[in-house]
Amino acid sequence: MLTDSLLEPALISLAYLLGSVPTALLVCNSMGIADPRQQGSGNPGATNVLRIGNRKAAILTLIGDVGKGALAVGLAIFAQQSEGIIGLCALAAILGHLFPMFGAYRGGKGIATLFGCMAVLSWPIMLLQLGIWLSVALTTRISSLASITMAIITPVLAWLMAPDLLSPLSLIALLLLARHRVNFVRLYRGEESRF
Repeated sequence: MLTDSLLEPALISLAYLLGSVPTALLVCNSMGIADPRQQGSGNPGATNVLRIGNRKAAILTLIGDVGKGALAVGLAIFAQQSEGIIGLCALAAILGHLFPMFGAYRGGKGIATLFGCMAVLSWPIMLLQLGIWLSVALTTRISSLASITMAIITPVLAWLMAPDLLSPLSLIALLLLARHRVNFVRLYRGEESRF
């Protein structure tokens, strides 16, 4: 049995590996859909898979991306780790999704994987995040704006509802905002696509 000194880095590494699973590529390849990194927005995520493929492929991608975040955090909780280690596992899963070892380090935007992490970490925060995302998305029909808004508000939710998670969730929010930097430019120019 692994000692705590070995278990903690093992869980964090496993979380990164789980995050690195290229769900969109696996789904598209199995369904004969073009590589999402070469089509549409170039993002290997559910929204782009829906754009270039079909609803079934997008739903499978979404389930996979949510599931790997939930599993990464769930394993750390099952191993009875501290809040700090659990938060680091969530961060590692997001990093894996953004910069996947199995996808030439060209990953997605991380929103679905964050929802998966938060469903296990703090489902009340996840419900608020989802509500924010849906409110903005349904109002503006711009997925990236919904994601950016949700990322900005996430540290505030952590500060109010789960202070122990403030540091990892703040880092995750910064990573997600950085990953959406091109979308910021498109939004400013009024060129961002709607769904």
